This record gives sequence, C-alpha cells and structure tokens, in this order.
Amino acid sequence: MSTTTADPSSGVLELTDVTLRRGRTTILDQVSWRIAEGERWVVLGRNGAGKTTLLQIAAGRMHPTTGTADVLGERLGRVDVFELRQRVGVASAAVADRISASEKVLDVVLTAAYGMTAHWREAYEALDHERARALLAAFDVERFADRTYGTLSEGERKRVQIARALMADPELLLLDEPAAGLDLGGREELVAALAELAGHPASPVLVLVTHHVEEIPPGFTHLLLLRDGRVHAAGPVQDVLTGRHLSEAFGVDLVVDRHGDRWSARAAG
Repeated sequence: MSTTTADPSSGVLELTDVTLRRGRTTILDQVSWRIAEGERWVVLGRNGAGKTTLLQIAAGRMHPTTGTADVLGERLGRVDVFELRQRVGVASAAVADRISASEKVLDVVLTAAYGMTAHWREAYEALDHERARALLAAFDVERFADRTYGTLSEGERKRVQIARALMADPELLLLDEPAAGLDLGGREELVAALAELAGHPASPVLVLVTHHVEEIPPGFTHLLLLRDGRVHAAGPVQDVLTGRHLSEAFGVDLVVDRHGDRWSARAAG
C-alpha cells in the first residue's frame, strides 16, 4: 500500500493512512486502500473491525481524523459532499430504515433519483419510470412495482434496495451486508443477482461488506481483510482468502475451501 499523497486521478477510491477516532477509541488505524476502475471488492472482518465505518468514509458521510480520502477524484474536506454523494450508490441498513413500509416499491426506487426515500412533490419523466422498472426487472422484483414495500419478504426488500442504489447511475456502489437476515434461499438469490451485476461491463465499481465468506459472489475480484481497524491483507481474492489470513483476522483456526467459483470457511479440526 502506498503511503504517499493520493493522486485524485489515480483511482476510484484512494485512502492514504486514514485514521478515524471517536473520543479515545480508534475505529480505523492508518488504513491505506486503493480501488481502480473495473474492480469489484469484498470487505471482510469480524464484528468491530471497522467495515461499516470504512464504507461511510467511501460514501463521503464521514471524514477521517487524519490521513486523506479521495473518492471519485475528489478529496474529502475539499469537495461539496452533497454533490459527491449523488455519484455514490449506497445500500445499507441505515438507508433501509428510512424507507416507509407504506411506500410503493416503484417509488422506493424512483425517489433515489432525488436522493430521497419517499415520494413528495417531485416530478419524474417517462425515462425515470422506465429506468426504475428496468432496475427492478434486473433484480427480478418488477412484478412487485405497485405493491407496498412493507409487504415484501426480506430477500425481496434487499433486491429492491440495490435497485434503488443504482437508480442515480452511480460510479461507485457500496453494499453494506446486503445478505444480513436472509435465509439460505434468499441469500443464494441475492448472491446470484450480485454475481450478474459484477459481471456486467456497464456496472459501477462495487464494494461489498460482509461477515461471511459464503456470501462472496462470483465475479468479485479483490478482497480487503480488516483486523482491529487495520488492513490485515488486501489484494486479489484468491491471494487473500486463505486459511492463514482468515485465522489471523478472526482469531480462530479456520480452513478455507473453494467450490468452483464460490468459497466457504469452517473451523479446523
């Protein structure tokens, strides 16, 4: 990892020696990380490792205490973050909590074009409606467009949330534990949808946060492994996703297996 001053033109995301503190607690500690065009990253680590905080910085919603963060060529602290946030799609529990159960599914996606989570007085063109329906179709939930969001299953809601995050045609898409709370069937449907998204050349750069190796979709190219707020390992998935690296990061003796284009991890012995 480079420790020189970030060149804003060199990557989609460039963090250099980023530290974030809250009071006396250090959440991220000298994190350096670079994401280039066309890459699909997984961020993995145990609870409290700093994964969600890292995504908040990448989304322009937190600033580092020290170090520099360049997002889409713009340095945090020198850019209008409200304009920057329009270029970054986010699907997370925090965003989902702001969506009303009574909102129509189509409107859940449409309103993302204005950075909103509910339909108010804004006007949409026919092209907006076409795009929203196309995104719902891409995640196999178009048939629910006229239903209320609260009537969907958890897996269906997750797919609507990702469609919503893509509505503004972001250059960077951040997915914070999208499979959390899903049963096995829902997880596999979501993994398949994300694999298709990862494989599409027109997709934005993707960053997926997860706790579980089994949730890594095919087509994701790189992995960042966090341990206690620091980068433990980073690079191509096949190089980082090893029993040794995971055992060190999670504090448990683990074995990693590969099954075709999917991964799994289990306790050794």
